[in-house]
Amino acid sequence: MRTAEPAAEPCVKTQREISSRQRRSSSRFQLWLYFSESVRLHRVFFQLRPRTMTEQSALLLRKQLAELNKNPVEGFSAGLIDDDDIYKWEVVIIGPQDTLFEGGFFKAYLTFPYDYPLRPPKMKFITEIWHPNVAKNGDVCISILHEPGEDKFGYEKPEERWLPIHTVETIMISVISMLADPNSDSPANVDAAKEWREDPNGEFKRKVARCVRKSQEMAFD
Repeated sequence: MRTAEPAAEPCVKTQREISSRQRRSSSRFQLWLYFSESVRLHRVFFQLRPRTMTEQSALLLRKQLAELNKNPVEGFSAGLIDDDDIYKWEVVIIGPQDTLFEGGFFKAYLTFPYDYPLRPPKMKFITEIWHPNVAKNGDVCISILHEPGEDKFGYEKPEERWLPIHTVETIMISVISMLADPNSDSPANVDAAKEWREDPNGEFKRKVARCVRKSQEMAFD
């Protein structure tokens, strides 16, 4: 009696189907987003075509800009550098009251990636500013603007870094808070951090005051 051999074709077909699906998915973004809910983080998987992602990010940024124009937030103003480019913003931060930066007008640029809000924008001060968490070239170093996920050095928790739920408003509120309360433990400007720790009312205060005066002169030119 002849025994029927197992059919191999279905297995081959399955492998082909898998390979086909893998090829189709190679043109998509496969990104993990981290959302903070209470103490836990939940992962949400997104698969979006690049063009769709760009359209969605542009739409979201226009919506946020319209909201800020309609309901301005105290402490900063925001607009586009070029009306034809929604991904490049200009913001002006008013130095927080009861801080060394009070009275200053500090201009900065926000540059958004095309896959925003999956990834954070870059922020760079154009007005000179002396601060532990702002590099000498103006780049802002703050947890909320760091790429999402685990910190390989272990200094930051995932929920302290960028999350897609953040907006221009939450970014600016965090930066204003940073001006009022510098973090000298992980500085972008080592010299400013050293002065802030050792003599905040001495050389650090004098340099900040000079930046404030300079920002006022530029604002009213």
